[in-house]
Amino acid sequence: MISVSEAISYEFATGPDVYALCQQAANIRDEYWGKQLTYSKKVFIPLTNMCRDTCGYCTFVQGPDSPHANYMTPEQVLTTAREGAALDCKEALFSLGERPEERHQKARDLLASVGHTNTLDYLYEQCESVLTHTTLLPHVNAGALTYQELKQLKPVAASMGMMLENISTELFRKGQAHHACPDKTPKRRLDTIEQAGRLDIAFTTGILIGIGESWEERILSLIAIRDRHQAYGHIQEVIIQNFRAKPGTAMAGCSEPDLEDMKRTIAVARLILPAEISIQAPPNLEMEYGSYISAGINDWGGISPLTKDFINPERAWPQISSVAQACQGLGYSLAERLTIYDRFGQQNDKYLTANMTPKVSSLARDLLAQNHALQGGIRP
Repeated sequence: MISVSEAISYEFATGPDVYALCQQAANIRDEYWGKQLTYSKKVFIPLTNMCRDTCGYCTFVQGPDSPHANYMTPEQVLTTAREGAALDCKEALFSLGERPEERHQKARDLLASVGHTNTLDYLYEQCESVLTHTTLLPHVNAGALTYQELKQLKPVAASMGMMLENISTELFRKGQAHHACPDKTPKRRLDTIEQAGRLDIAFTTGILIGIGESWEERILSLIAIRDRHQAYGHIQEVIIQNFRAKPGTAMAGCSEPDLEDMKRTIAVARLILPAEISIQAPPNLEMEYGSYISAGINDWGGISPLTKDFINPERAWPQISSVAQACQGLGYSLAERLTIYDRFGQQNDKYLTANMTPKVSSLARDLLAQNHALQGGIRP
């Protein structure tokens, strides 16, 4: 792992220097992860698109005056999950706005219509429903949570996640990306990551680049993630995600990170973080996503054959076959994985509660057989 000062020194690296940096990162990836990249076949369940935060780049969140502001009903959740299971998805990604009932009467009214006063209680119920009635494993991304809230959700989630985004406090100034966003403070985000570690929750986090942060703040955000993993060992993957400007948002006119900036950041992340942490970048936010392979990623994250990316709805998922071809063109294979990585899932009594262990074990066995058959050219 490289030092903070060395990582900061790569800020203006270009051309051959970026190539050498990426080569160094790719060598570390190959040594630990081999010549195989992974992805999770998922269905996206946006439980509610209401939120008490107002991020300057977000189109997912709908205000209470919007006719599209909603909570999914239990029937809608189960229908979506079953359709995903029919397409052989393994992951149900529950993504939702943060604590909308604390800000909006409409959220409280919609919750009451499904028999709840609290979004997280409703989330628990719907995760439990998916576990009970389908073969899918819930992955919960509910934002910043307390120790007790994480503990409450652990029995119904095979894994959880929350983007750190960045530790910069400058982003909270008026006109910046996180102005008036109480759940995006570095203290709340870092505390969530730490509490997940205390509870032995297999956790996903990451940084969002290009939202007004400095290069040094990117590096310090990655260091903050590394410090918490070294204390608890619970972070399974770190996402490097590029900001995309969206019409109708406060940041619609802001510049986006270019491909070289993404590659530089991915490579430095691989060099900063312990090798066992998976480095992930979304393939639907960059036309030349195959270039990420040479920068050191080993995972593409969740890809859905059914539902769109509700966070970036204008960016369609690539076909899984296209991602496989991109990997093969550079000498790598593509394999499906579960939402909880094997090294966490195999520690049954630590990262999984008793009700979750048999389901994860069964799916892991089936997926191992499926991947072996596919690698041998036989479709199971």
